[in-house]
Amino acid sequence: MRVLPVVPLHATTAAHGGKAATLGRLHRLGLPVPDGFVVPAEVAVEHLPAAVGTGLGELTGTERADAAVAVRSSASDEDGARTSAAGQYETTLGVVGVDDVVAAVVACRASSHGVRATAYHAAMSYDAGRPADGAQTGVEVAVVVQRLVDARVAGVLFTAGFDGGRTVIEASWGLGESVVQGAVDPDRWTVVAGRVVDHRTGSKRTRVDRPPAGAGTVVRDVRPADRDRPCLEDATVLAVAALGERVADLLGGPQDVEWAVDDDGTLWLLQARPVTATLPPDRCERAMRPVPGAIPGPSPAHSESRDRPGAVLTGVAGSSGWATGPARVVRGPDDFAAVRPGDVLVCRETDPAWTPLFGVAAAVVTETGGLLSHAAIVARELRLPAVLGVPGAVRALHGAGTVDVDGDAGTVTLEPPGAKPF
Repeated sequence: MRVLPVVPLHATTAAHGGKAATLGRLHRLGLPVPDGFVVPAEVAVEHLPAAVGTGLGELTGTERADAAVAVRSSASDEDGARTSAAGQYETTLGVVGVDDVVAAVVACRASSHGVRATAYHAAMSYDAGRPADGAQTGVEVAVVVQRLVDARVAGVLFTAGFDGGRTVIEASWGLGESVVQGAVDPDRWTVVAGRVVDHRTGSKRTRVDRPPAGAGTVVRDVRPADRDRPCLEDATVLAVAALGERVADLLGGPQDVEWAVDDDGTLWLLQARPVTATLPPDRCERAMRPVPGAIPGPSPAHSESRDRPGAVLTGVAGSSGWATGPARVVRGPDDFAAVRPGDVLVCRETDPAWTPLFGVAAAVVTETGGLLSHAAIVARELRLPAVLGVPGAVRALHGAGTVDVDGDAGTVTLEPPGAKPF
């Protein structure tokens, strides 16, 4: 039986999913997209080794045997105008060799039927007024395989046009996984008309990198001197913004763009998709504006917060809306069963695998993460209020009872005992 060939990235079409088609178009237009190929959804599992072997041979040529690639989904139901499916399919970075790439392709395909993708689509169907049985029919998953950019700094940007002409950029040290997974408080810039008009430096304590030798990625501590200093100079920030605006002009509409800067200072375009939901209003100003009654500095110890009904914790306004409910601290999957409908989900960070909880919770509060993380994007699509980057939230809200979450102001208020639910 004839083995279906892989498709060079520059030759992709809509038949290969939105992500691959967009990257292919931008590649053909000369934008700095890492080279790669696409494994079409029609390639049978038994033919993957031959197909992937051919693709890797053409991509890496005579390069060293440990040349690493990134393996990402390009499903027929993601990266759309209304639903991004951000973080719901499996991505594997730093993959080396035919066997491991084949395994990553198989895992990527299988994730379309996983718990998080199924829960996401069920929640989006419910929100749109359609039956929410979680079934996904007709979903085809092509897989993009690209050269891995060994990033010095990486991040995400939302181009101007989604809420009044501002480009918002978030970034951190190393690969972009730290930003999209919400594992760090990223640096944030707002650019208007070619000028940086707002900047917030985050506390970037960890980074994700490819190890010096071998495959995969490693999480390591950021040097203390680099944690609280900006990871980009303004000139590079403006270059990133300009790249985003060029993408938006070419694609016709506001775009959610993932990008990276390598050790040589080269700026790369990793992904582009439509912005599916707007950010909360006045996001940068409100996130940093003092709130009357707010507890300054790091969030209080848990005993203090419980003894101070009406105390206000502040963070980043991540998703608009207001909700009231019992604070439910979740430290990992073992705590999922304790979450009840109407709970306010409180956690250190929200891994995309936690998406099933978004269909149950009334609101989300995290200790780390930025406006442009996958979890924040999904929360906005589901119209789930979210406040991000609240220092010490897990400790402060453990046993705190009922809390009010204001996703527009970026505040979490502890209700006095006996207060009526909102």
